[in-house]
Amino acid sequence: MKIGLQIPDFTYPGGPTTLGADLAAIAKTADDAGFASIAVMDHFFQIRSVGPSENEMLEAYTTLGYLAAHTSRAELFTLVTGTIYREPGLLAKIVTTLDVLSGGRAWLGIGAAWNDEESRGLGFSFPETRERFERLEEAIQICLQMWTGDEKPYHGRHYQLERPLNSPQALTRPHPPILIGGGGEKKTLRLVARYAQACNLFPGPDLARKLDVLRAHCESEGRDYDEIEKTVYYGYDVGDGGENVQRIIDDLGGFAEMGFSHAIGRVKEVHLLEPLETIGARVIPAVSGL
Repeated sequence: MKIGLQIPDFTYPGGPTTLGADLAAIAKTADDAGFASIAVMDHFFQIRSVGPSENEMLEAYTTLGYLAAHTSRAELFTLVTGTIYREPGLLAKIVTTLDVLSGGRAWLGIGAAWNDEESRGLGFSFPETRERFERLEEAIQICLQMWTGDEKPYHGRHYQLERPLNSPQALTRPHPPILIGGGGEKKTLRLVARYAQACNLFPGPDLARKLDVLRAHCESEGRDYDEIEKTVYYGYDVGDGGENVQRIIDDLGGFAEMGFSHAIGRVKEVHLLEPLETIGARVIPAVSGL
């Protein structure tokens, strides 16, 4: 079981003045502690489940580039990119750039987007659900084509690229792993089976069924279910003095039994750094063999 850190909250006691230094310290501590991945959200307003819209929110890929400079081993990605926020050709270039500059540590985390509030607020187009999923599939196809070096024109329903040139190419071969976020059983998990190297699901009573649905889609698509990395979102709260460490280990063991191999999530009081160190010293060694 791999442990991943998601950073969804940039509101720290020092405010914007120390935010850069705070993030650098968080990333370096997580990297040194053995976290397998570091992810950020792709939002422009803070989301309601974390805090008020007005709270600090950094642009995702600028932030990942900054984190790449302060880490050496953790994989880097968004959890997850809203497909409508960037033209697919630009998105492929962004992830390729992150991969090259990080030494081959970038993933493409992507989904159909859901936050219409920030889209309206900043003037982004926010199509209906059907169209967003069509655009999501075309965006994945364009990224994959650009990562193969195929420069022939792409003609889709929503996107037309005359020459999808991508130079330099990504270091990760055959391409940066694609993680599709979300548990929609008809569309999202079908796209995982068709294109992705990883999925990301939220815990809940239907979690096992989601995996069964993914397995069925894999059978329909002729895809090996076992080659898809199953990631689960998990909030880490080690408690005062690490009192919750055993509960975390037990929870992760349960996920491993279901077939998950990567638990990614927010760490409570992450800016204090000590929770990251506790996870590195006590949780990661205990679950590494699961």
